[in-house]
Amino acid sequence: MLAPITSPAMADFVARIEEVNARSDVAPGFVWRLRSDSGYGAVDQRIFDDDTLLVNMSVWTDSQSLFDFVYRDESHRQTFARRREWFAVVSEPMVVCWWVAETRMPTVADAQRRLETLRERGPSVEAFPFRRVIAPEFRPTYSAGAGSS
Repeated sequence: MLAPITSPAMADFVARIEEVNARSDVAPGFVWRLRSDSGYGAVDQRIFDDDTLLVNMSVWTDSQSLFDFVYRDESHRQTFARRREWFAVVSEPMVVCWWVAETRMPTVADAQRRLETLRERGPSVEAFPFRRVIAPEFRPTYSAGAGSS
């Protein structure tokens, strides 16, 4: 983030979180989203002990459903189009996707481990970027994705 989540500079972003999350909850293919008691979705979660990084995690039945929501839902598209107002441009991967079993939802620790794997070893079935889905040899039940900004 370019400023603390509670700052006036982040107010427009924060105001959009509830609507975008509500729309994702009813989107085709949506399974689960990381939540907390913060009142801002799960933005109080931290990764790499860095207060400038937000965690946004969700699970979808397949990667196409996630892609459709990210790029076709109007509320998400409008928010995504303004991301440079709230988040710095970085050179390393900040979003990671991986396959998960139906019986276990991912944790923030899982996301950090997968993001480290992507950064250190590049795309693989264990950790891949959003725009480069790597299908596993077996058919998983769900697709998970985590992003930090």
